[in-house]
Amino acid sequence: MTKPAVTRYGMMGGIAILMAMATTSVFAQVAAQPAKIDGGDTAWMISATGLVLMMSIPGLALFYAGMVRKKNVLATMAQTLAAVALGSILWVAIGFSLAFTGEGPAVGTFERLMLSGMGMLTISPLAKTIPESVFMMYQMTFAVITVALVAGAVADRMRFSAFLWFVAGWLLLVYVPIAHWVWGGGFLATAGVIDFAGGLVVHLNAGIAGLVACLVLGARRGYGTDNLAPYDLSLAVIGTGLLWVGWFGFNGGSALSAGPRAGYAILATHLAACAGVLTWMVLEWWDRGRPSVLGMISGAIAGLGTITPASGFVLPWHGIVIGIAAGAICYWACTKLKTKLGYDDSLDVFGVHGIGGATGTILAGVFAVAAVGETAGLLEGNSQQVLLQFYGVVATLLWSGIVTFVLLKVIGFFVPLRVRDEDERAGLDVSLHGESLQ
Repeated sequence: MTKPAVTRYGMMGGIAILMAMATTSVFAQVAAQPAKIDGGDTAWMISATGLVLMMSIPGLALFYAGMVRKKNVLATMAQTLAAVALGSILWVAIGFSLAFTGEGPAVGTFERLMLSGMGMLTISPLAKTIPESVFMMYQMTFAVITVALVAGAVADRMRFSAFLWFVAGWLLLVYVPIAHWVWGGGFLATAGVIDFAGGLVVHLNAGIAGLVACLVLGARRGYGTDNLAPYDLSLAVIGTGLLWVGWFGFNGGSALSAGPRAGYAILATHLAACAGVLTWMVLEWWDRGRPSVLGMISGAIAGLGTITPASGFVLPWHGIVIGIAAGAICYWACTKLKTKLGYDDSLDVFGVHGIGGATGTILAGVFAVAAVGETAGLLEGNSQQVLLQFYGVVATLLWSGIVTFVLLKVIGFFVPLRVRDEDERAGLDVSLHGESLQ
């Protein structure tokens, strides 16, 4: 080979090497680029955040207030409002950081204490197409409604000051760790437990805490003998409607993007609610001779809560099956089981949310479709997933139950948990807040 040829081929080889280096550099830069904020995803998540906040105020406030007696309506609303206000501040101060930073198996870090280091364009590794501030706010709405749910189990008798201490302690000691276990990269997530929107974190968690709380405080005066009928079920029906619509943000928003998975989750959610209404209605009609409005709205909430953990992992028609199971199992829990065991869960937090959350979590392991949520369930040959779901249920049940019990006992050592008998007879609106409905 002549010298010019060698030179020519050498130059070509050098150019090829430079091109390869440049290409490698480009790919390295692409790989190193941070996740990009997507306007559509951000708009959807801001909307979903508003929908979930609406579930607490006014949704849950109206739902609960409509099912207590007239003398306790305002006090019941006050509990939800206080849970939202106090819980939001605590979430920003420390809750979000402990739940959604770090890779520890049990709890996160103090990296985002008072949102330290969170800029306008900061993105969480858990939600890569929306600002971290939006992700933080969205998760805040989950935290506050969960602790507000617990209040329904002790309606009509818990002292307001004790409830405020409970909100603070329970949010940080119970909700935050379980949220990290399931959604923040903790040991349940690592094990492979699936919970799309809160069957464990929200519903089972609140249901078990509610059961423990009502047992610790004891039954309401006149439970089993007096007329404890709801004051105004029309308020509860309006609250149910707001919760139902808000649940589209609750489950659909848990996709963390405006895509087909969010659409599937919303459709499955709506179908489960409809199936829950009809199933509860039919069972009550057959069992008691007539369908009640209270039963129908209870069936709706049962269907919504039970589909929650599965909504982003299953096909839409699975929502109907899960809704039927929710209506039947939760009806049994709120009528037969509750009567047999004799506990006074005022607004059936355990029967609807606790039983529904556990049922939906297990059924997620049965119906999960790999093409929807990248996880196969029992029907697709993955029986191991059902065992993992049981594992998640047991872990959540034990932590929530034990820590709730200890927390209430500690609070009760400093502040009476329950109002005085005369205050309970007069009603919490007047005795605790100096107000009443005319």
